[in-house]
This record gives sequence, C-alpha cells and structure tokens, in this order.
Amino acid sequence: MSTRRIARVNDLIRKEISELLMREIRDPRLGGLLSVTEVDTSPDLRHAKVFVSVMGSEEEKRQVEEGLAAAAGFLRRGLGERLSLRHIPQLDFQRDESIERGSHLLELIEEVTPGDSLGEVD
Repeated sequence: MSTRRIARVNDLIRKEISELLMREIRDPRLGGLLSVTEVDTSPDLRHAKVFVSVMGSEEEKRQVEEGLAAAAGFLRRGLGERLSLRHIPQLDFQRDESIERGSHLLELIEEVTPGDSLGEVD
C-alpha cells in the first residue's frame, strides 16, 4: 500500500476517533483534556497505534489509559460503521507526551526571560 494512502487513512482514523471520543463515549474517565495527536497504521491496516495526549495528574492519565483500553472495542466498531475499509485495525492506545514537554519548555523560557514576552519586538 502506498505511503500516501496510509497517511490519508491515518488522518481519517485520527479524526473519526476524536469525533467518537467527543460525541459518543460516556466514560467519566475520558472526560478530561484528551487529544488524539497521531495515528500510525501498519501497512496491512491490521494494527494502529493511536497516540493520545492527556493533560492532568499521573492518576488522571492512568484512568484515561484504562478508559481507552476499555473503549477500544466500541471505538473499533464505530470506525467500522463510519469508514469503508476492508479491515478495521486493532487499536493500541499510547501516551504522547509532546504537548506536555512543549508546555514545560515554554514555562522554562518564561523563567529565563521574565520581562520579555515571546511575541514582542523592540
């Protein structure tokens, strides 16, 4: 399968999972700041790593991981109803720390330059 098609499928799966999480999942563990940042599907479309970013404490992150694991079957079934793919991939949710790292870096920059703002020009 071409890399262009896999990239389109990855983007489509990311959008649909985000939509399902926002509108159809009623699990209280998934109520916090949760964002699907990336999907990486295998070339045969049998497996997909779904990277999610969660803002909150370690306990909240752990609960989100448990909630996503519990909802994986529901989400896969929802993808099957929404997408016309021959195979709907097994979903493997993994934590993406990139947004938190970026936020932490911005805080460090603010500490180093307390009087300066990032958007100001002298």
